[in-house]
Amino acid sequence: MPKTKTLVAYYSRAGQNYVSGAIEDLPQGNASVLAGFAAAATGGDLFEIETVKRYPADYYACTDEAQAEKRANARLELSAHVEGMDAYDTVVLIYPNWWGTMPMPVYTFLEEHDFAGKAILPLCTHEGSGLSGTERDIARACPGATVGRGLAVTGSCAARSEGDVRAWLKEALE
Repeated sequence: MPKTKTLVAYYSRAGQNYVSGAIEDLPQGNASVLAGFAAAATGGDLFEIETVKRYPADYYACTDEAQAEKRANARLELSAHVEGMDAYDTVVLIYPNWWGTMPMPVYTFLEEHDFAGKAILPLCTHEGSGLSGTERDIARACPGATVGRGLAVTGSCAARSEGDVRAWLKEALE
């Protein structure tokens, strides 16, 4: 019998975020909102990608740190890990677009697992950059995986995007 288990893995940042040209304090990160929609639509298990070291609360300090990590190709220590990754055949990967790619903790997550034979469905939040090259970046980090067509959701629209997420997942999982 084929596997049919879905993992919804996401990296999100609550607190100060860039929203429609201004800095706003979000009680829940946009990627976290989308993860809830994806888990409800798929019945998948939720896994939050979190780092041991937290990013600064200040938006600008956080973006400076994220840019430095990107330049250094840093890999951050994660505070939790998925047990039994072999049980999943599909991974909905949700993340914000930081500096034209995924946050470095998402790379750490991808590189600590073997995704060969699995489908990865990228779902990205952004405020104007779309998916950038993240589909390609995921394919490079996960040899042997099938990377589906991603969906980019403007962060300021995340709370109103449940229908879009459901429709995208329905098409991607057919």
